[in-house]
Order: sequence, then C-alpha cells, then structure tokens
Amino acid sequence: MSRDAFAHVHAIAAQGIPEYAEGLDHLRGRIKRAYALGDKCEVGFAASGTDLEYLPIAAVRGRAKGGVHNILLGADEVGSGCIHSAHGHYFAEQTPLGVATKPGVQVPGLERVFLADVPVRCGEGLARTPAEVLADFERQIAIAHENERHALVHVVHGSKTGLILPDLEGLDYLRSKWGGEVTFVVDACQARITTEALREYVERDAIVFLTGSKFMGGPPFNGFAILPRSIISTAQPPSGGLATIFARAEWPQGWQGRENLTESENPGLLLRYEASVFELERFQKIGMVQVERVIDAFERAIKEALLDSCAIRMVRPFPKGQREEAETHPIEMRTLVTLDLSAVPGVRTFEDAQKLHRKLAVDGIRLGQPVKCVRLEDNEWGGTLRIGLSMPQMVHLSQLDNDALSASLHSDMSRIAAALQCSK
Repeated sequence: MSRDAFAHVHAIAAQGIPEYAEGLDHLRGRIKRAYALGDKCEVGFAASGTDLEYLPIAAVRGRAKGGVHNILLGADEVGSGCIHSAHGHYFAEQTPLGVATKPGVQVPGLERVFLADVPVRCGEGLARTPAEVLADFERQIAIAHENERHALVHVVHGSKTGLILPDLEGLDYLRSKWGGEVTFVVDACQARITTEALREYVERDAIVFLTGSKFMGGPPFNGFAILPRSIISTAQPPSGGLATIFARAEWPQGWQGRENLTESENPGLLLRYEASVFELERFQKIGMVQVERVIDAFERAIKEALLDSCAIRMVRPFPKGQREEAETHPIEMRTLVTLDLSAVPGVRTFEDAQKLHRKLAVDGIRLGQPVKCVRLEDNEWGGTLRIGLSMPQMVHLSQLDNDALSASLHSDMSRIAAALQCSK
C-alpha cells in the first residue's frame, strides 16, 4: 500500500468502518464512475481474482442441458488456483467466509463444468498469434455445441507478460457466428486496461475481471467483476455452495435469489477495496498525456540502464513479427516489462530466477515473479523477472518535471542492474 492509501484506510477505520452492504454499494458507484460505465452493468466482489471465476459459471449454469464448457486461456499466465475455480471446484483449504474445504472438491451446485485450457504460448515459449488462439477457440466451441454445453470463452487482456489475446476483431467474429451459445469472460485481473478498452468489452456483453492488487497498487486479495445487466437478468439463483464463498452484499445487485446468501461481513475485505479504489480514482484523474509521459520515461530508463548495459533482452508482449515496435502495443501493456535474464551469470534458469526474486525482495527490491516464457537450448525454462509500474507510482511520477522523472526512474533501474550484477 502507498502511504496515501494507508492514511485513507486508517481514517475510515478511525471514524468507524461502514456497514458492509452500504460500504460495498458505495464502492460499486465509485468504480462505475471511475470507469465511466453507466448503468448497463453491475459490480460483483470477491476476496481474490481466483474467486471471481465462480461468477460467470453461476451466471450461465442451466443455460444448456449438457452443462458449461469453460474455455480458459493461458492458465500458466493468469493464476494457479484458477484451474480449480474455473472447474467449479474449491481451490483452498478454506473459503473467504472461513468454511473448511479442500482444493479440487466440487462446489455444490456447480456440477457439470467441463474445463479446456488454450495456451497463449507455444512449446518454445513464444506468444501465439490471435489467429492461432481463435482457431483453438473455434474447436472448443464446436465441442461445446456437439455436447449441448454453454461455452464460456476467456479473453486475456494483460497476462503476466502483458499479452492480449484474442483481439476485438476475433471476439466479434465468435459473437456473430455462435451468438447466444457463447458468453465471454475477460481476464483483466492485472487491471492494466484503459477505460475505453473496458467499455469496449462491456458493450459486447462480456464479463470483465479486475483485481486491486496488481497495477491498481492496493493490498493483495481483492477482486471485482463487471457484469452486464443482460447477463444478470437471465441468471439462475446462486447455488447453495456459493453461500460458502460469497456474502450477500458481495453478490451483484439485481441477481435473482441474491437474498439466499448469508449476511456475513468481511470488514478487512471492505478496507482492502477502499485502498484499491482510492488508487484507481487518483490515477484516473491524471490524464492520458501524463500517463504517456511517465510510460515513455519508464521505457527509456529500462533501455538505457538495463537493456543497453546488461546481458538482458526484453520479452515482447506480442507474437514475433506481429508488431515490430513496443510503442504500437496498447499503452496499458507498456506499464509492464518482462526481462529475459538467461544470459546473466547465475540467473540462467527459471529456478535461478525464483531464488533471485526472493533474495531481491529481502533486499528491498520488489520485482514481478518469473514466468515460463523463455525456452533454452537444453529445453529448460530460462530465467525471467518482470518490472511493472503501478497506479500509485504513476500518480507520484506524474507530479515530477521531466528531469526529475528521468532521474528517479534511472536511479531505480540502475539499482536493479547493480543487484543483478550484470554486464555485457
């Protein structure tokens, strides 16, 4: 948490934490205003991005007699527990409500959920093209159709390495071909998404996942979903098993049977949302001109202090040959850079990078965890780490003049370079 967000949360706690349902309803309005979403959608809350996976399953269960065909995209680059929750299973030893469970056990009422995983990278670690992903989606939707299942298709807008797959053109193609047999879920849990991109998805009746702990810069374990009212209006009441996971106030308003959930409260979760939405509102006020200025300086500092002086290369957040310059990628993806460290002495493998990541954290340098996206000649996964800006960082940096902005970012990148002990 930033100092400002901590002060904001501390002030709320000192005045008396609001009643849970009232506090969440207030946050719903603030989120919709921050993203200029209007009233055609609603907000559902969860204790994590992984718990959000239950919402779209609940929204479409009962639509087809064969069940739900949940097509996950890039499970390796979204979240480890999502394999369980996207299958309609519990993923932890207990739920957010404190109910004891076991990973892999079925959530009552979420039976007949069939899971398919479409990779975002090939076996060599290279990003796949939108056309390749789209072809896999088509095959999986056809399987769902043949088995009389409703297809949930996951779109990734900002994976751990900044991938966006498929593109809007591909999404529109699937919508026009398969119509009501398909519902789209956009995993934007990194929250590296512009207001315009978010609204593009909502206008296409997609459910969008976000979390407050990545780019938003809030505390861990708080997620929310933007759900079109058209989906909520046709959803069945939440199953009994969902009452072990969600409190009534967290469930989207207007959902039939919402009152069947418990009235339990989670004041810690409410305060975590407060910190994250505080950062979102501050960030949305700084304007795109300042956002671009900070990102340009961020990229220059990485190039000059790391790429030009160290045995490091950048893992591009798009398929090889698709876009030659990073500047053509959506601006929100330029706030995250994945570094290939496999040529740096002592950081050759993925396991080496994991050890380094832990050591750097102890030393006060907090980078993004390694991701398996670089394949070495001996077939091992290469060492990677990620550097990302957050909303609170961007708010702070936007207040600096150009010289101070450049000096601040170069100082950070030089410190990282020194910690890596790398040189060409």
